[in-house]
Amino acid sequence: MTATTPLPLAADLEGGLRRLKLASMRAVAPQLLITAKTQRWTPEELLRALVETEINARDASNTRLRSKQACFPMVKTIEEFDLAASSIPAPTWAYLTSLEWIRAKENLTLVGPAGTGKSHTLIALGHAAVTAGLRVRYFTAADLVETLYRGLADNSVGRLIETLLRNDLVICDEVGFAPLDDTGTQMLFRCVAAAYERRSLAIASHWPFEQWGRFLPEHTTAVSLLDRPLHHNNVVATDGESYRMREARNRAGGRPTKT
Repeated sequence: MTATTPLPLAADLEGGLRRLKLASMRAVAPQLLITAKTQRWTPEELLRALVETEINARDASNTRLRSKQACFPMVKTIEEFDLAASSIPAPTWAYLTSLEWIRAKENLTLVGPAGTGKSHTLIALGHAAVTAGLRVRYFTAADLVETLYRGLADNSVGRLIETLLRNDLVICDEVGFAPLDDTGTQMLFRCVAAAYERRSLAIASHWPFEQWGRFLPEHTTAVSLLDRPLHHNNVVATDGESYRMREARNRAGGRPTKT
């Protein structure tokens, strides 16, 4: 028995679906009409299959767009995260991956040495949020401050911050990798203050809070910058051996690598 070759849709149906921008429905309709006939689907079953096809295609397209707009530097997922090798407690991980903290407009702060999974955690949670239909924007602290600096030239810092806060989650990675000057600190504080109880912030730093004075101007207290993000905050300390160092050692068969 040979498979029945789908016939093209009638011109008026083809034109109507094209005009309504139902591209996925238009693509699968010829084959689904054959399936519906041979399997004796009811009209409701055929209509449901067509509608589900279009919805799934649009959801996938919207997810790709949100992922692109998030500007993640790489792909990291929750499934790839090695929780057994992490210092993050399983109940904490379960709460973070539930994304309830984002919907509740809570914040997240990851503090710990380099290589202990902070960036992977932030990006993986960001990807999960995107998949769940939330809007996310990823920055390193340096990139965020640089973006706000560009707004000084035309006095658009306020508009930049409001545009940024259209996202449900704003990720600020690598806080403290480079020192901030007075202007950079003020703009970062302005952004953090604007997000307070409106949007979720997720921050990662290898400096514990009491040492944030190392990268802030001398006369700036870390307390003033941390006051708002630490309210409604989930603080997670990461420690242990660097994932990158462990992977490098495993690639070398357990032997020290030459540098």
